[in-house]
Amino acid sequence: MKNAIIYLIVFLAIQCGVTLGVREIWRIATGSPDLTTMLLVVSMAAFSAVTIAVFLLARWCEVARSYVRSRPWGVLTWCVVAAVGAIVPSVWLQEQMPELPNLVLDEFSMILGDRWGYVAVGLLAPVAEEMVFRGAILRSLLRTMRNRWVAIAVSALLFALAHGNPAQMPHALLVGLLLGWMYCRTDSIVPGVAYHWANNTIAYVLYNIMPAPDAPLIVLFGGSQRAVIMAVVFSLCILLPAILQLNLRMKKADRGVMRR
Repeated sequence: MKNAIIYLIVFLAIQCGVTLGVREIWRIATGSPDLTTMLLVVSMAAFSAVTIAVFLLARWCEVARSYVRSRPWGVLTWCVVAAVGAIVPSVWLQEQMPELPNLVLDEFSMILGDRWGYVAVGLLAPVAEEMVFRGAILRSLLRTMRNRWVAIAVSALLFALAHGNPAQMPHALLVGLLLGWMYCRTDSIVPGVAYHWANNTIAYVLYNIMPAPDAPLIVLFGGSQRAVIMAVVFSLCILLPAILQLNLRMKKADRGVMRR
């Protein structure tokens, strides 16, 4: 548990340090302290890139080619399918809960609305967060906790809290549980990166094609509660078979001599 907390503190410290550093450099270079879209995108991308570099260089996240060499294309495909099926049920479930404050709504709207924002949100963030929360934190917890589901739950809770935004925490908690299960079954962050990438990509695409991306489901489905329920059921018909397929297909690769 001690190592897991250290990894979390380092992750948060990198986030704060890089963000403040980039903003100060930006202020000096442009002479303006204003928060712009490009500044937010650069800050988020730099934070993820530095996180990846630090956790690789410190060897806190074990990197091996063996899982990819096992050609798990079916698993990765079902990870993407599961991410597609989880969006509507997760939003619906969150709407049944008391409304939570969205502390970074404006910032995320600026990032998601920019084409370069996808590099930060869709490409770098999934890799960085999977390296930290599954590749380092969960791996450490699994070594010290006898019950793997307790370890998964703790890592998912830390993953949710690290977002620092109450409105994101319920979805992050549920996703963290699923990603933790994937890591335990495969001993690899690759399936988690695939799911995380699909989840963030869907969020990015929907934000840019929906007329009111932050509107409740009832509004998005034309005011019909029946349409909302049908959408939830249809999505579950995608999500549940995907999870079943993952349960059948996921396995650990023989790392042997292919360890890097």
